[in-house]
Amino acid sequence: MPAPRRPNAGGGTSAAAPPPRKVPLRSLLRAASVACGVQFGWALQLSLLTPYVQELGIPHAFASLVWLCGPLSGLLVQPLVGHLSDRIAPADSPLGRRRPFIAAGAASIAISVLTVGFSADLGRLFGDNIRPGSTRYGAIIVYLIGFWLLDVGNNATQGPCRAFLADLTENDPRRTRIANAYFSLFMALGNILGYATGAYSGWYQIFPFTVTESCGVSCANLKSAFVLDIIILAITTYVTVATVKDNPTFGSDEAAARPSHEEEAFLFELFGSFKYFTLPVWMVLIVTSLTWIGWFPFILFDTDWMGREIYRGSPEIVADTQKYHDGVRMGSFGLMLNSVLLGITSVVMEKLCRKWGAGLVWGVSNIIMALCFVAMLIITYVAKNIDYGPSGDPPTGIVVASLIVFTILGAPLSVTYSIPYAMAASRVENLGLGQGLAMGILNLSIVIPQIIVSLGSGPWDALFGGGNAPSFFVAAAASFIGGLVAILGLPRARIAPKKRSQR
Repeated sequence: MPAPRRPNAGGGTSAAAPPPRKVPLRSLLRAASVACGVQFGWALQLSLLTPYVQELGIPHAFASLVWLCGPLSGLLVQPLVGHLSDRIAPADSPLGRRRPFIAAGAASIAISVLTVGFSADLGRLFGDNIRPGSTRYGAIIVYLIGFWLLDVGNNATQGPCRAFLADLTENDPRRTRIANAYFSLFMALGNILGYATGAYSGWYQIFPFTVTESCGVSCANLKSAFVLDIIILAITTYVTVATVKDNPTFGSDEAAARPSHEEEAFLFELFGSFKYFTLPVWMVLIVTSLTWIGWFPFILFDTDWMGREIYRGSPEIVADTQKYHDGVRMGSFGLMLNSVLLGITSVVMEKLCRKWGAGLVWGVSNIIMALCFVAMLIITYVAKNIDYGPSGDPPTGIVVASLIVFTILGAPLSVTYSIPYAMAASRVENLGLGQGLAMGILNLSIVIPQIIVSLGSGPWDALFGGGNAPSFFVAAAASFIGGLVAILGLPRARIAPKKRSQR
């Protein structure tokens, strides 16, 4: 049947305009690629910085407080950046709405990792005592500044990137899930590269200039890893920013005409925007919060747990530092295996959600998380009460069991990196909130639990003897409750593909 025709300016007729073409999946893939560079640095941050900050002289009980930088910056940075990018029409900037913020965030990450990596050297310039066991106050101050900038950069980059993907998919539920699966896949690739880099102990030989009087072998390996991070981040940021254009059919009208409440959505009315949320949106936020109460103790102390509880080392005792670093590297190797499974799960995520529903997949993944954290508690108990022999090395079975738990956790981590964002993007479409601000609000349900865990986990662990087991107990309980809420509260959360209109 021929397409209908309409009169044109000259009195004739012309064919009706064809429906706009969807953004190709390969463009979604390139748009998500920056996640690899960002996550490479994030993997180094997760695996190496908690041990490193203890080497600088911050006690284990207070190491978690350093991580307050992340959630506190995320509390404001992501909603602010999302709000600002929502208000830019694609034609207003040569790089469109989201890409200027992605590029600026990546530049902030590059500056911050240099600051963190060279904090020991800069602290030496400020007069630090570099004898083993001494507290390096200058290095700690430089480190904290760099760490804060790093989290600001992470939040300023990932929020706009998620919103960029939502713009490109035009909030099509199926394509949004695919885009977030791509994002999760690149996060897995960045994790694999980052954790593999953290597990390798010979970077100081490849980059000998990193070894200085104030920066020994472990510090030089950290410094070298961050140099590699800058290279990978520059490449992936270029791919996202320079090779993918904004969707011309989506976003211009959204930026030009907002519902009246959007004008005052940020700052004073940010939390007031919650009144527009429907029950399904609230359920997503609640499950997200419980999920991250589960994840954050693991994120804080995963390699530290391997170094302390499994290898019986300590960064504070000079005689035990080598065993501790051996455990940290083994923990990084376990996180690399974790990322491999994360990537595999990302590939099959769309099929799982279509078959079982996103809510059920999310709930089951949280139950798996809880079981893994319980397994870590059991391994901790066994390791504490078993004889390691004259060598002091942990039995192979204990190490293998720990690596298996780390690996299995990759599957629920893939769910956490994709389904909450896809569900939130689909459910705020009709609320009058821009995708950037929506991702920022979802981020609140991530950073508020992180603040709670950062403030409480160190003292909580110290209350029960200074190990990491008490925090993992809280993680197991929160994960299990979150799984039940997801299964019972989001049982019909299938996000079915939109039907094509017949022509």
